[in-house]
Amino acid sequence: MSTTQKFVFFALAATIRLLLIYSEYQKIIADRVEVSTALNSWKKVTEGVYLREAGIDPYTGDLFHESPIGLVVFSYMQKYLSLCMLCGIFVFTDLATAWILGATAYRYTSELIATEQKDIQKRKKESNDEELSTLPSSMSIPASSVTSSALLVPSAYLFNPYVVFNCVGLTTTVFTNFLLSAALYSMINKSRLCSCFTIAVLTLQGLYPITLMVPATIYLARNEEGKNKNFPYGNINKTIAMFIGILIALYYLSYKVSGSWSFLHSTIGFILTVPDLRPNIGLYWYFFTEMFEHFRWLFVASFQINVGLLYVAPLALRFRRDPMLLAFSYLAIAAIFKSYPCLGEVGFYMALLPMWKHLFPHMQQGFIVSCFLLSCTVFAPTVWHLWIYSRSANANFYFGVTLAFAIAQIFLVTDVLFASVKREFSLRHGLSREIHGNTGKLLLE
Repeated sequence: MSTTQKFVFFALAATIRLLLIYSEYQKIIADRVEVSTALNSWKKVTEGVYLREAGIDPYTGDLFHESPIGLVVFSYMQKYLSLCMLCGIFVFTDLATAWILGATAYRYTSELIATEQKDIQKRKKESNDEELSTLPSSMSIPASSVTSSALLVPSAYLFNPYVVFNCVGLTTTVFTNFLLSAALYSMINKSRLCSCFTIAVLTLQGLYPITLMVPATIYLARNEEGKNKNFPYGNINKTIAMFIGILIALYYLSYKVSGSWSFLHSTIGFILTVPDLRPNIGLYWYFFTEMFEHFRWLFVASFQINVGLLYVAPLALRFRRDPMLLAFSYLAIAAIFKSYPCLGEVGFYMALLPMWKHLFPHMQQGFIVSCFLLSCTVFAPTVWHLWIYSRSANANFYFGVTLAFAIAQIFLVTDVLFASVKREFSLRHGLSREIHGNTGKLLLE
């Protein structure tokens, strides 16, 4: 793709966002519970900035949930930038995120092809069976995947309706996605400082991104493999110590900015305890609304362990050879099971899917997942209108849509991970999808 084509490509995405931002639909999109939550709403940011300028601690009530560092940045943005420039910042940040994701996809696909070729050569030397040592042409990753992934990933991000709504609604998830893309790019480039810093900033704000330290540590350890004979897996302690040091420094800076530690209750405490039960696309709000109060803390702990701890070690052990896929799985799990999810986070991890398009032939749930996602996207605002405005439905209807949406995402993530396992098995054991020289097909009669 030429530079002119890229410019037109990004200009079209920017135009779509700007037209929607300056249209009558902007307020409708910004008020949607699927787009704006208690953690990312720009209205909450505006109110927090106003309280700070009025000399009132914005963390005293249950109103503001951004970090103190974010509060300072947003204060300067609202003070020195006009509304037009502010909207431009959101659009520019979204475009920058897409560009970084494209660069990440290019680098990752290149490394994936190189690693696979090395593994093939290694198996050819170790195996006496020519059939096991030969990679079927239908399963090899073509060299053209490098350029196509670098194009498809930013396309999937820029023109994903979930991401577009996220930007048009002026949610702070736009900046979170930018930091996530920077973290992934730092991982693939084996930059310890940038990886630790970006993940620490994300952890300060959203807590759950701390799981990205696992794939980041694996990448950095792999980079140092062979340099240190006494510790061939790299200096893991150095990476962890740097991350903890940066995180402590950020918390101390936040304390100096806010003047107290009250922000902890309104940021991390708010995420962990889930006090705000207004509807969103997550699973917490309905469950804890219906629950008896004396069971609340038991199930809060169960839900938080499910999203933050339960899958970290098993997935890390199984997908340690592909840290980027591991990072994708952590991002997807957090977007599904976190306490206050939004569509922008779902759109972000879905935009990464073209990096594994070589796994698509091994996936089985693509059509079902697509239908579920499309149906839920249409039904969610419809059922919301019936519940809140027409009073002809109730909370069960809306929760049914959010539950189906979560199930569709679970099917998607498990399908991708199982496809990776099946392809790895096929490569190791010389299996192919060819029958008598023709590509095998599964037909339903």
